[in-house]
Amino acid sequence: MDLRSVDLRALNSMTKYPSIPTYHLLDPRNGGLQEEAVRFSGTVIGTEKVDGTNARIIQVPGGGWLLGSREELLHARGDLIANPAQGIVAALKPVAERLAPVTADEIRVFYVELYGGRIGAAAKQYTSDPATFGWRLFDVLVQPDPAEPLAWPAERIAAWRDAGGQPFLPENELVAAAEEAGLELTPRLFTWDAAALPVDLEKTDAFLRELLPHTRVPLDDTAGRGPEGIVLRSPDRGVIAKARFQDYARTLKRRAKR
Repeated sequence: MDLRSVDLRALNSMTKYPSIPTYHLLDPRNGGLQEEAVRFSGTVIGTEKVDGTNARIIQVPGGGWLLGSREELLHARGDLIANPAQGIVAALKPVAERLAPVTADEIRVFYVELYGGRIGAAAKQYTSDPATFGWRLFDVLVQPDPAEPLAWPAERIAAWRDAGGQPFLPENELVAAAEEAGLELTPRLFTWDAAALPVDLEKTDAFLRELLPHTRVPLDDTAGRGPEGIVLRSPDRGVIAKARFQDYARTLKRRAKR
């Protein structure tokens, strides 16, 4: 694939990571959590939600690759100049260079959470060293025959993405892809039956604190070790939701003041 002839706006849109809903739905009036929770059935996998910045390694047929933040493309293989935003290119360029190239007619995207350094207020939970970064893989997209979606109008690409059309790997294939690429996944915390998940707000808050009292990915001994939350997903990734400590703490504090 010749990146000089590709519509990079379409490629960017096609590979953007979609928003993940909260486990308990957000109240649009005040940002607090409501009683209604996302419904899972069968097996549920819980992983740590690392608090950093979402980044992409996009591999295209023929050995090319690009690096991007959640919203924009920052660098491509062979570029002389890179966008330095959030240190993504500096941290992930060596990773992209050592990945095995894509040989099939497909686009492969590795989604990683880059954390530590100076990335947000939570950086100190992982390290006090502004030069120390870590990254963990949390999803992989494999888009076969990419020429068709790349030719869609921008509105159709966005609607397809927002409707869950992106072909993410299921858990077993995600684990295999991470192993093959030599990338560490976000920590796997549990595999449970959905019936064991709490649905009450107070019980969910307690559940989070019990399952993840400290982050499992500190970068050194200076880390504050405060975790962000847990991502819940079905093995096929058909249902996915996030549960963040701060959302429950804020909601329950507001309730206590009533």
